[in-house]
Amino acid sequence: MTDMDDDLRLKTAKVDRRLAAAYGQPERPEHLDPVSQLVATILSQNTNDRNRDVAYDRLRTRLPSWAEVRDADLDLVVDAIRPAGLANQKGPNIQEALRTITRERSELSLDFLADWPVDRAKAWLSSIKGVGPKTAAIVLLFGLDRPAFPVDTHVHRVTKRLGLIGPVSREKAHGELERLVPPEQYYAFHLNLIRHGRQVCASRRPNCRVCTLRDLCCYYEEQEWANG
Repeated sequence: MTDMDDDLRLKTAKVDRRLAAAYGQPERPEHLDPVSQLVATILSQNTNDRNRDVAYDRLRTRLPSWAEVRDADLDLVVDAIRPAGLANQKGPNIQEALRTITRERSELSLDFLADWPVDRAKAWLSSIKGVGPKTAAIVLLFGLDRPAFPVDTHVHRVTKRLGLIGPVSREKAHGELERLVPPEQYYAFHLNLIRHGRQVCASRRPNCRVCTLRDLCCYYEEQEWANG
């Protein structure tokens, strides 16, 4: 462990405390079971929460069990999830995911991942078509309460601007942030970063004037220097 690693961990902890003071500690309500979380997360790719929820509810209404979704005509699945966008891509991926689980486990359940090492569980989930590091981490964190840190576009943007991670891809940022954040804080830190990214640290026009992290932010320091 280097001095730079220690400094980044201390800075990350300070960011975590500031975000908790601003937004509170998110409660952990009962979440979806792991298979349902997997489907919902596939639906959430490249869309907003509202569209995901509409598509998810339509799918569950029309095809109430995951076995029915797995075995249905593809056109039925695609039509049900159309509000989420990219339905022609997500429909086949959802069915393939459900078929992969059934084929490899002989049942539609991901509960076995609760007993696997996290790295092995991530690798198994990521072997499914349409499941990347973010989707795998969401299933583990939200569906199974395992220590995995999902990195979406908001988390990636905010942590990069703060200088907690370097100029790395979202895929590589998962590992970097997992090394900086204590596992017991993954859930709260992840959600508060997303909230901050949506409400303050927007992609195009971040509202730096009201940002509680301004004095810790490399992006703000660069903008101040550039503006004289």
